[in-house]
Amino acid sequence: MKQPLLLSLAARLMRHPAAPYHEFAVRSEVESICREHRLACRCDRFGNLLVEHQRGRGVHPMALVAHLDHPGFDILGAIGRKRLRARFLGGVPPEYFPAGTRVRFLPSGSVGRLGKPLAAATAKEFELIPDQTPTETPAFAVWELEDFAVRDGLIHGRACDDLIGVAAILATLIEAKNSRSPSWLIGAITRAEEIGFGGALALASARSLPRDALVVSLETSRELPPVEMGAGVIVRVGDRSSIFDPQATRFLAEVAGDHAKVERTFKYQRALMQGGSCEGTVFAEAGYQTAAVCVALGNYHNCGPRRRIAAEFVSLADANAMVELLTAAAAHLSKFDRLTGRLRQRLASLARESRGRLLRTAGASKKLAQSPSD
Repeated sequence: MKQPLLLSLAARLMRHPAAPYHEFAVRSEVESICREHRLACRCDRFGNLLVEHQRGRGVHPMALVAHLDHPGFDILGAIGRKRLRARFLGGVPPEYFPAGTRVRFLPSGSVGRLGKPLAAATAKEFELIPDQTPTETPAFAVWELEDFAVRDGLIHGRACDDLIGVAAILATLIEAKNSRSPSWLIGAITRAEEIGFGGALALASARSLPRDALVVSLETSRELPPVEMGAGVIVRVGDRSSIFDPQATRFLAEVAGDHAKVERTFKYQRALMQGGSCEGTVFAEAGYQTAAVCVALGNYHNCGPRRRIAAEFVSLADANAMVELLTAAAAHLSKFDRLTGRLRQRLASLARESRGRLLRTAGASKKLAQSPSD
């Protein structure tokens, strides 16, 4: 894959701030990208996007899932003429809300600061104080952080989670469309993930994806041992809530291993990633054969060192490796049974090798166990 593709897509998406239920601008950017690359794209009645590419007959579908939203403030209304009441939507600990922290109001782009809490810490309601008196009440607010930057091989921005995943879906679809390989890919790009998987739950309950689809959840996931940022894409065997389908996970691991033999720069890891739950759990519980991939994320949910709000960051090489893996998986999905059967074949071979000696030595082992000790 050409590295500029993922990077250009991420840059376009990350320059559009979003919060749960306020994803319109970044969703419109996805639609524009799809039009440019002639990818079929439709919006379901819940506001999720379904992007599809299919070439060839009899191909098995693979659905790639990622979300548009990021933790942010939902504006509830005005408090007098100069202050606003807001509720924070998303998982950020209470200690990361000191008064004075800078915020950006949308859609105007004007700035201001965080004021005092207006309710119990569990409610996460705060006053927000614009620098200038707003002419109309904004819809939502986000932390005032850089939208997108690349430094020392790292992508920095307010919302790597999960726009890197969305960019990876689009890059994979574009790569598949430009190749001659038969494939059936569906990009399921969801809303309101940060407050309880809203879009994914609606998508799963509506049965909008083919029942026989292999669903792969894409995420940026908090960097926790044993994974290391820069050590490659992570084949995620589970999250905090679930263990994903063993065969589907094995398929991705086999594809990754084969790809690493051909592309020496490609790197991958395999880990549980239990720092949080992802949309893979939603689709697994809905009965889909589900796997997951992710890249290690720094400053998860903008929680930086010393309890300060900071930009998130991921390795550009890891993100590119995620697209490489997904592109290879789409091209080899017809070999699913053969690739996942390799383990069974290895075990059968080991059984054959050991069976004869086990039988020959079984009696001797029994006699040795019954002999008197010294």
